[in-house]
Amino acid sequence: MTVSQDLPHALSPQDSLVAVMIAVSASDENIRTAELLKIQVALNNLPVFAEYDIDRLQTISQIVFDLFEQEDGLMALFGLVREGLDERLYETAYALACDVAAADGSLAEPELRLLEEIRYELNIDRLHAAGIERGARARHMV
Repeated sequence: MTVSQDLPHALSPQDSLVAVMIAVSASDENIRTAELLKIQVALNNLPVFAEYDIDRLQTISQIVFDLFEQEDGLMALFGLVREGLDERLYETAYALACDVAAADGSLAEPELRLLEEIRYELNIDRLHAAGIERGARARHMV
């Protein structure tokens, strides 16, 4: 067993990416099917998740939901994510967050605020963020 499986507060890089996606989906208090499908597709298809135990999804979701109920839960979540995520995957986390946010075709104010917070917390360069956002928008146009 790895440390991330033994300790619920220690997240692997993949757990951290999942936590970011779940957080974006839950940010407007309305987890939509399109968002869940986007998360599922990412888990099933992206190389970063090739060795990921899909059964961890429920555990990570519960951690995110529990943190969202706490006063400083978002800050705690970002602390866990930064601790578990290699810096080279920060833009990946932001790209996955943007894809989940755009999956249902609309961006609610809470999602926009959380994306802004993710950009800040993960120190995503504004120009890089704009490119990531434009790519997500292009992939989800109808």
